Order: sequence, then C-alpha cells, then structure tokens
Amino acid sequence: MNKSFHSNGKLLLTGEYVVLDGALALAIPTKYGQSLEIEFAEKAEIHWESLDEKEEIWFKESFKLENLQPSNPENKYSQTLSKILQEARNLNPGFLSTNSGIEVRTKLDFPRVWGLGTSSTLINNIAQWASVDAFTLLNKSFGGSGYDIAAAQHNFPILYKLLEDNPHFQKVNLEWDFKESLFFIHLNEKQDSKEGIAHYRKTEIPREIIQEISVIGNQLLQITQLSEFQYLIDLHEEIISKILKLPTIKSRIFQDYPHSIKSLGAWGGDFVLATGTFSEMEYFKNKGFKTIIPFGDMIR
Repeated sequence: MNKSFHSNGKLLLTGEYVVLDGALALAIPTKYGQSLEIEFAEKAEIHWESLDEKEEIWFKESFKLENLQPSNPENKYSQTLSKILQEARNLNPGFLSTNSGIEVRTKLDFPRVWGLGTSSTLINNIAQWASVDAFTLLNKSFGGSGYDIAAAQHNFPILYKLLEDNPHFQKVNLEWDFKESLFFIHLNEKQDSKEGIAHYRKTEIPREIIQEISVIGNQLLQITQLSEFQYLIDLHEEIISKILKLPTIKSRIFQDYPHSIKSLGAWGGDFVLATGTFSEMEYFKNKGFKTIIPFGDMIR
C-alpha cells in the first residue's frame, strides 16, 4: 500500500490577519513543502516519524489503530496529531480501518523555524491520504482562514477570500518585471500565528479597512513599476500597524534601510519581503539575518 503525498508551503503577501474577516488576500505557494509516505508494517499500530530538511527525526510516536490514541499522551504534538487523525476518521469512517500496521514518514524540505506551513502541509497531506476535504479538516483541528490549504494544493499564486466562512480563490499571474528586486529574509525566529491572531481579535476592524486591504491586493496585480509596488506594500504595512497597534518591522529593526520591507503572515517572525538589489542584501546579512531567498527561488 505504499503511497506518497506532497503539499506546498505558503507565504501570504497581503491580507495578513484581515483575511480572517473577509479581506481579499494575495498568497503564493512555495517551492518548499512537506511530503508524507505510508506503507504497511507488521505491528498492528501506526508508527509515525517526522523528519526535518536534514532528514533528522524530530518527532516519533505510535498510535493505537482502534482509537488513534498516542503512546505518549503528555506530548503536545502527539495530542495534536492524534486529534487530526481522529477528525479525519470522523469525516471518513473508513480511514485507518485496517487491522494491519502502518508506517508513516513525513519529511519537510524547509527548516521548521521558517514558518512556511509545517501544519498546513501536514493537514493537506493527511486530508489527501484520508480522502477528505482539507479545508474541513483544518477547521476541525487548527482553524484559520484556509489560504494556506489553497496554497498547499495549487502550483500558482492565488487571490483568496472567505465568503460566509467558505473559501473562494482564483489563479492569478504576477506580471512583475521587477521580481529580481524582491527578496525574502528570515527573521531568525518563528512567530506563533495563534498568538498573533489572538492579539488581532482584540480589535474590532471597520469594514472600510477590510476593503482597503482588498483593493491593495487587486492593485498589486495591475502594476508594472517597482515604485508602485513599494508604495502599495508600505501603505499595507501602515494599515496593519494601526490595526494591531504595533510598529512595522522596518521601524522596529531596519529603520535605516532605504527601501520597502513588508511583514508576511504573523508579525514579528518568520519571513519579511524586502525590495532592493542583490548587493543591498548585505545590509541584512550584516545585521545577522543570513537566510535571504530571491523571489524566484521561493515562489512555485
């Protein structure tokens, strides 16, 4: 029964946080992602191993087939994974109904601290394996807007929107002649998305703000000049900064950088998007931010 599945990682270029309230968001799938492989085993249980990008095991667990309970229930990751598997079985009662043992191996091809979707790629892979809807499985486990699931499933940029809590998205083309001036820089720490969302939920968001962010997402698809791109992402940063009552990442860490910098996803960690030349990326390296990926090397 050897089977394998793969899901793309994700980055949210616009609409962070407000996508939860119906704002249009621009998201991209990444070349980095996660695979899941399954095969039969002799012992009547689910044996699970998770490998990082260096093929080193960072998580190992076994689950009972009858109730999908982990051997180490005190482990938070074991509890979470058990819940996902149980929810998948609830959606498809035939899932994992075999009496034969199963070996499961997941493998990331990006460092876990990058925040490209360790959870969303896992959810989408399990949904494929269980033959269930990944958006429903997400809602019943981690929750969230679901843009990351859409990115996991498709090899092109998307405009994403929640309409009455249902996901709607469409393929878009990024006709930018300035892609060589766009870089993703990792901030050397992983941000907790749940904490960021909890902070965001303390504020009531006016409908006009959601509309403004949606307009920016649409306008980014129509521009041709880097200067226009920079104006729009700077405006986006100002709007989200006011909503969250938090300083922008540029004003907090990179005040003297001469070009635009935009947070992606949860503010305060993971990747930011910076404009500039290849040589200007030395600025970030000199500040200790060594993980710098050109736009074309990141986007699928």
